[in-house]
Amino acid sequence: MGFSLRVNHKKLSGSSHPDRDAQFSQIAKLRERCAARCLPVIRVDTKKKELVGAFKNQGAKWDREPVLVNDHDFRSSADALAVPYGVYDLQANRGTLFVGTSYDTPEFAVDCVEIWWRTEGRMRYPDADRLTILADGGGSNGSNCRAWKSGLQPRLCNRYGLTVTVAHYPTGTSKWNPIEHRLFSELSKNWAGYPLDSLETLLKDARTTTTRTGLRVRARLIKRHYKKGIKITDAEMQALAIKKDDALPKWNYKIRPK
Repeated sequence: MGFSLRVNHKKLSGSSHPDRDAQFSQIAKLRERCAARCLPVIRVDTKKKELVGAFKNQGAKWDREPVLVNDHDFRSSADALAVPYGVYDLQANRGTLFVGTSYDTPEFAVDCVEIWWRTEGRMRYPDADRLTILADGGGSNGSNCRAWKSGLQPRLCNRYGLTVTVAHYPTGTSKWNPIEHRLFSELSKNWAGYPLDSLETLLKDARTTTTRTGLRVRARLIKRHYKKGIKITDAEMQALAIKKDDALPKWNYKIRPK
């Protein structure tokens, strides 16, 4: 009669923003201009938080015996809650995973980008005075996040003399961010089937992630504790050297050094 066991399929999409296609076109042109001038373009995002300890991890691996893990995934039983934040350089095919242990805040996101530029970016692009960041529309680096914009000004623009251009993907389109399928998916495959029993295991699995196309990954532990709920006043926002895009100001802006 046509019946069989079936699973749910994520096929129903919600209503899309009327400027969605225009923003994707804007991002494509931005990438082309930066590639032509050999300017760095990075993709940033926060990966799914991971419980650190003897917890089941999805997937399977070759082994003689199964690894025994906890029968319940209680947060209180975890040694830590890892907050993985990724920075992916598409031109170089290099990824960096920053693992925090407190909260996914805008200050944490800015710190990760600043550390990437200080330890990798300016060495890889020594003549660059501009940096382009492609980010999701929400989260710690969201388009409406004041603390994210306020943090970029002193930590990146002023400190290194960089002009930072930020373009956000429209709401509900994060799966088109290249970091998802170029970096995060490869990380998940590499540590699938084995519990992330310590932060050292998580970092090691990230560092050993490679692909046939040449992906290499660095990983760094961020021990700093971040506070939630930091408010940025209107006066602080007005003090930023920020210029919004004329056509799509909600998702595109440029911050210059002061």
